[in-house]
Order: sequence, then structure tokens, then C-alpha cells
Amino acid sequence: MKAVKEADRLYIIAAGTSMHAGFVGKQMFEQLAGIPTEVHISSEFVYNTPVISKKPLFIFISQSGETADSRAVLVKIKQLGYPSLTITNVPGLTLSREADHTLLLYAGPEIAVASTKAYTAQVAVQAVLAAKVAGKTDLDLSRELAIVANVMESITDHKEQYDAIAKDYLTQRNCFYIGRHVDYYVALEAALKLKEISYIQTEGFAAGELKHGTIALIEKGTPVIAIVSQESVNLNTRSNVKEVKARGANTVIISLRSLSSETDQIVIDDVHPLLTPLVTVVPTQLISYYAALHRGFDIDKPRNLAKSVTVE
Repeated sequence: MKAVKEADRLYIIAAGTSMHAGFVGKQMFEQLAGIPTEVHISSEFVYNTPVISKKPLFIFISQSGETADSRAVLVKIKQLGYPSLTITNVPGLTLSREADHTLLLYAGPEIAVASTKAYTAQVAVQAVLAAKVAGKTDLDLSRELAIVANVMESITDHKEQYDAIAKDYLTQRNCFYIGRHVDYYVALEAALKLKEISYIQTEGFAAGELKHGTIALIEKGTPVIAIVSQESVNLNTRSNVKEVKARGANTVIISLRSLSSETDQIVIDDVHPLLTPLVTVVPTQLISYYAALHRGFDIDKPRNLAKSVTVE
């Protein structure tokens, strides 16, 4: 915690699912602790290093602790004398051993290649760290995380709903997830999950970017799944849903109860606005699961993927 407090800027280094969790963490570190935070793709950082602040802290997020791209960054920043923190689920592996500090997720073994609970644990641990650094705030994090856990359980109690959505909507070769604010980051993770286990070509977009080119790909029957968890962008995202629906898209809306409309297909009980990614991601994970199941694919071992990416 001291290392985070002393930093003038945080640099989150990660890849894939861990990078998406890092984007959510950026919101928490900036909004709760007031520390400027950047998120970088580990495979790009070594070869395209930005200007680094005077007192940085590098935070490496990796479910396995063996990501080769991230280790290459760690080697470089150690040579430059910068401090480092690893957030990982596996103690004693490379990123954990070589960083100055380690925070463990304690999420338990995750057998499937596609990460689900490690993602939510990464988000939760960053929330805890940001709240600790912030000190006294109006956010009672323990209470809010308990609410999150209850909402997650209620979501998983309705699996048949996500089974039906996968069967009825994901009938095309492609799909889009859209969202604004922190929902955009969840859209990125949701798209990755669907593409990596069901092999449906899926993209996550900032909803406002649709009209800047991507809307040209919308045709009759294209599934578009929107995430709405932030009051400040609720109407904006719904406007984007109307735009794609007018062009023939089959739309699904995942919303919080306080922001919901009677036509929304998935309505989730309210949680603190900063913690919404912990609950909005769960329906998308289940939709991906059922989409892959209906196609007869091996959900735990998707083709061409490995649990630990040990080469650059």
C-alpha cells in the first residue's frame, strides 16, 4: 500500500482478460484514490514505451503469473530502477517472484483456459487496494462487496435465461457488445469470452463509436448486446441501441434494476456504481458458456489457446 501511495502515476501492465480488469482498476484508482493511472498492453510496452513519470509504480496483472509479454516489461522496468507490484492468482511463479511486491487473488484453481473468476477477483482486489490507499471514504467496501456477492448468486440462479438468449440471439457468425463508461470495459471482456470459447466473431465497442464506422456492419439479424450500469450514460447507450435496432439488429440489454426498462432482457439488482463490472460481466460469461455448449465445443479447452502464455 505504501508503494501505491508514494507513486505519482500507476502503470497497469496486462494482457487479454487481465488487461480488461486493469481498465476497471484504472477507474477505481483514479476515482477512489485520486492517482493517475494508465493501462498498457504488455506485448506493446517494451517496444513502444511511453514517457514515464518521476515516481511510477508498475502493477502487473496476470492470472497465471507466467505471462511472457508482461515479464519482458518487468525485466525492463527493473533495469530502469522502477518499483513493481504483481497481482496474480498463483504464488511463487515468475511475475510474483521477480516483482517487489505481490498481491494474491486467492480465487482458487481455475481449470478452464478462459478466465472467469480470476477476472472478478482481479477487479475486487484492485477495489480493495484503491480503497485502502484512499483511506476514509464514504464507500463501505466490505458491505458493498457483500452485496455484490449476493447479486452474483442471484444471477447464477437463473441460468436458463442465459441459455435461452444464447440459443435465440447468437445465431449469426458475428456479434457486438456495446457500452459506455465502465460498461465499455465490460463489453471488451464479454466479447473476448464469447469469441474465445464459441468462435463467434465478437467485438466490444464504446457505444458512441458505432456511428463512426462500425454501424456499417449492422444488418438484419446481427446480435448486439448492450450493457447499461451507469446512470450518466444510460440514455446515450439506449439511443445507440435504437440506432442499431432500426438497421435490423437483434438487441439485448443488460441493465441495473434502477436504470432498467420493461423491455430489457436481463435486469440485475443494483450495486455500487464503481463495482458494477463485477456483476454485469457474469451474464456475459454465462451467455458465452451456453453459446459454446450449443455448438458442441470444448468449453474448458478452446482451440489454439493455453492457460499460460509463455512466449512473446
